[in-house]
Amino acid sequence: MGKASSLAVNGGKPVRTKDFPAWPYFDKKEEAALLKVLHSGKWWQFAYGQGVELIEGGNQEVSQTSWFQKEFAQYHNCSEGIAAANGTATLEIILRALDIGPGDEVIVPPYTFIASASSILQVGAVPIFVDIDPETLNLNPKLTEAAITARTRAIMPVHFGGQCSDMDALNEIAKRHKLFVVEDAAHAHGAEWKGKRCGSLSDAGSFSFQNSKNMTAGEGGIITTNDAQLAEMCRSYLWAGREKGRPWYEHHRLGWNYRITEFQSAILRVQLERLSEQTKLRDANGRYLSDAIVKNVKGLIPQAIDERANLVSYHIFLMSYQSLAFGGMPRKDFMAALAAEGIPCSSGYSHPLYKNPMFLNKDFWKGGFPCVPAYSRPIDYADFAAQCPVSEAFCKESVWLTQNLFLGTKKDMDDIVEALVKIQRSCS
Repeated sequence: MGKASSLAVNGGKPVRTKDFPAWPYFDKKEEAALLKVLHSGKWWQFAYGQGVELIEGGNQEVSQTSWFQKEFAQYHNCSEGIAAANGTATLEIILRALDIGPGDEVIVPPYTFIASASSILQVGAVPIFVDIDPETLNLNPKLTEAAITARTRAIMPVHFGGQCSDMDALNEIAKRHKLFVVEDAAHAHGAEWKGKRCGSLSDAGSFSFQNSKNMTAGEGGIITTNDAQLAEMCRSYLWAGREKGRPWYEHHRLGWNYRITEFQSAILRVQLERLSEQTKLRDANGRYLSDAIVKNVKGLIPQAIDERANLVSYHIFLMSYQSLAFGGMPRKDFMAALAAEGIPCSSGYSHPLYKNPMFLNKDFWKGGFPCVPAYSRPIDYADFAAQCPVSEAFCKESVWLTQNLFLGTKKDMDDIVEALVKIQRSCS
């Protein structure tokens, strides 16, 4: 009783009262960048695909968006960058630019945010869920090949938590089956696989700049690729179907208006300046914490890091909670105890994507959804539960720590371990 009562959740003294680093992080540089755009009166990139905005007198001035696209793409080992309103939009644009549509299938993991699957549906294609690897928690290549059918057009690995998927295996499978590979790199800003950065390891990559992401402007996204022709098609779909060099009010295909603003791009240029240092810090702290948990805490299993993933961005630090090692304490009680000790945490997704009502009810196939006339393969998304046992189990066991915790010090990591040890001892 004495040990249990020492827990902060029971009125004891918490391990930590100091706040972790706040997010989003900004300073005078972001403020100056925003004011520069504000006073310029040029709040969005005007000239389609040229990397310039037109100003009085016929002169040309490179815009914040044009600079950002170039700088981000080059940082991620790519020649082309196409910035957009958000990371869902960038996934949609890539798929449409690859001519993926009604009747096509795209393989995607079920342990991810809804955009990874909804972007597939938005172009009229069908998401086929393949389970994650039990150790890395990314798309399982061994199961991926078995899911390929005559209708499969692409594989969409998600670099979940900031660790790159097994791109060697997935690219090899895709090459043999003549499939596209699209990286959902929403968590993987600056992350590396065998020394090469995410977003450059496939036909195209998609990044998000939503408020929680490792780089943020509140919202935003970007496409990265080394395929100039694909990049032009992406720009066309993003800019209402326009084409480079053609009249402004001439539209060649059904596109969207998914442009980013100059304000967002100005912020993101400053955020990019910090990315290298922050990613290295997150990586060092994440690996340190993982090793410390393995050595000192039974029943908490951190996401395994593939040795080829030589830089992990740790957007989320993932752990599997085994309640038996904590005296049968339910996960929700464990998390409440951890939060009371001053360590913020989350349980993540409550269920895999295919258990969302939109999939179980197939509402997206109603009202003339474009895949209906072209797709005849019977599919019941409830069946994926039996095919994805790892995702099912991890949704019940997962504990998340967010990326801002890893912008601190080794002492911050030691506090997390101390809190975990304290909770476990109280259960013995």
